[in-house]
Amino acid sequence: MKKISICIVTHNNENNILSVLNCIYSNPQNFILETFVVDNNSSDKTVALVRHHFPQVKLILLAQNRGFGFGHNKVLGRIDSDFHVILNPDITFDANILDGLSRYLESSPDVAMVIPQILNTDGSVQDLPRRTPQLKYLIGGRLECFGGIFKKWRDEYTYNGKNFNSPVEIDFCSGCFIMVRTKIFKKLGGFDERFIMYFEDADLTRRAQQYGKTVLNPDFCATHVWARTSAKRFKYLCIHVDSMIKYFKKWHKKGGVKHI
Repeated sequence: MKKISICIVTHNNENNILSVLNCIYSNPQNFILETFVVDNNSSDKTVALVRHHFPQVKLILLAQNRGFGFGHNKVLGRIDSDFHVILNPDITFDANILDGLSRYLESSPDVAMVIPQILNTDGSVQDLPRRTPQLKYLIGGRLECFGGIFKKWRDEYTYNGKNFNSPVEIDFCSGCFIMVRTKIFKKLGGFDERFIMYFEDADLTRRAQQYGKTVLNPDFCATHVWARTSAKRFKYLCIHVDSMIKYFKKWHKKGGVKHI
């Protein structure tokens, strides 16, 4: 029987952690499931809620918040699954998605990583990045409200307006919901911990392409409560810019895959 591991990194997520865990455990599974919650030093009731309602979940408590990638990497030495899921706490979905995506990977040996279609709470497709980051795309994301070339760049970055009816290869898999072959995730050493927040998923996607395709499968959907925090708070904008600089320095060579 196949085994699926899941990791959710939390930081003050008492308002949504139970929803995502309910999605994970709402239906019987025909696979072995192991779920980790790595808590980045929450000061709210996140940890208490997990302990009380989902004692089967394995909690890893960190003394400080060192970022999304650092938290996810804490399970690298503890997972022995066939497929590993990187999941945000603000995601909801039909539990059958786990079996469905893993079946897709089982039938597609050339695919290293897959994501479902990500929807907004109103059911519309979320305009998450799907192409390799470029400076013009990031400018477009900040200035798309002015229309013109900025809106064009943003739409190009997110494939806005394209309706996919079958799995399609993409450059950028959003870290809100990724299923990756565990052996590949381990080969990569997980996330690059130099990225505290933002671009760590773009970087992971590019490195995973050494081992296979990275794919969006629209046959499966999940709902994401996307806050776009960096667009609203100056602190997170600074983190976003810092991660952008790190990303472009790392991937300065245009085209191709930079080996680790």
